[in-house]
Amino acid sequence: MFIVELLFFIGVATIFYSYAGYGILMVFLVQLKKLFSKKAPAGSEPFLPPVTLVVAAYNEEAFILKKIENSLALNYPSASFRLIFISDGSNDRTAEIIRRYPSIMHLHLDERNGKVAAMHRAMGFVETPYVIFSDANTLLNAESIRNIVRHYSNDRVGGVAGEKKIMPSGTGAVAEAGEGLYWKYESFLKKLDSDLYTVVGAAGELFSVRTDLYENPGKDIILDDFVISLRICQKGYRVAYEPHAYAMESSSSSITEESKRKVRISAGGFQSMVLLAPLLNVFRYPVLSFQYISHRVLRWTLCPLFLPLVFVTNILLVFAHGGLFYQLFLAGQLLFYAAALAGGLMQNSPRKISLLHLPYYFFFINYSIYLGFFRFLKGKQSVLWEKAARSEHIDPSI
Repeated sequence: MFIVELLFFIGVATIFYSYAGYGILMVFLVQLKKLFSKKAPAGSEPFLPPVTLVVAAYNEEAFILKKIENSLALNYPSASFRLIFISDGSNDRTAEIIRRYPSIMHLHLDERNGKVAAMHRAMGFVETPYVIFSDANTLLNAESIRNIVRHYSNDRVGGVAGEKKIMPSGTGAVAEAGEGLYWKYESFLKKLDSDLYTVVGAAGELFSVRTDLYENPGKDIILDDFVISLRICQKGYRVAYEPHAYAMESSSSSITEESKRKVRISAGGFQSMVLLAPLLNVFRYPVLSFQYISHRVLRWTLCPLFLPLVFVTNILLVFAHGGLFYQLFLAGQLLFYAAALAGGLMQNSPRKISLLHLPYYFFFINYSIYLGFFRFLKGKQSVLWEKAARSEHIDPSI
């Protein structure tokens, strides 16, 4: 029973550390760093270098006009701001709508090769020292470009990650509530990661890189944003986090649609771990490896593995020892999974119980990781993926 008990406690400690303990530890480390760091003096003049915004769109006729108008309205000197929109493979009116705007450089190929290929092709036309990537189905806040580029006044900053915000539709849907909570917590961790050293993986909705540091991630890469940003970190630069530059998008229209995204992202996570294997070397990248393993690798590997293991070992320990601690812990697990099941059963019900959103979404994320892992092993996740349907866009005041 010693081995069973050991597995139980290792599993519990790993799950707790990955989802809560790492954040607690980071708060302590960041505060400790601030005690021994001098605050850099603010520049007297705003840093407004030439910059290019690149937007890859595929069959976005329903939203592309909003994206264009939003991009043209961003508060940045027009003489230093360039726009490149790519509509490769689109067979709706996306390309036609973009062509109406002569101030936008429009790139289009009839052949669809995926977002990564479109972005890489656009990089051949970028002549500015900094480039910003944004998804076609998001809206940016007016000051986002200014807030991103100001970080580049620091020569050690090789990229900047913006924030992703899920816009509420008011339906109380499980997918919306779960996705919103997930990104709020992710934003909190990204802020801590950046304050300590670097963000470990930018989100494709809004991120930026120094043009001369950009590296083609490869034609079959699923999580291009993640790989591009971490390869910049491998070169000795850091990726800063800018919470005042944010991309707003609506949530997935249903948990089924959200599953498409999560399984794809999970498959991409396993692919990325193979490609970024050197980052597991804590002797070569001490701080970066610590952050990467704690924030990303554990969530994609040991946590999903330990969840059922902790449950099974807990049952064995209750039958073997019958101790109050193990009994209460098992009761807590049963209650949590019952809440997750209830949340799943009620997802299509007009009556929503918000307390059930978190356990269900937690279970949903980890289940998606298993599906993504098997998809990765089979090599069936194409870069030409089927887009998840989104709920109606809310056009907030920006």
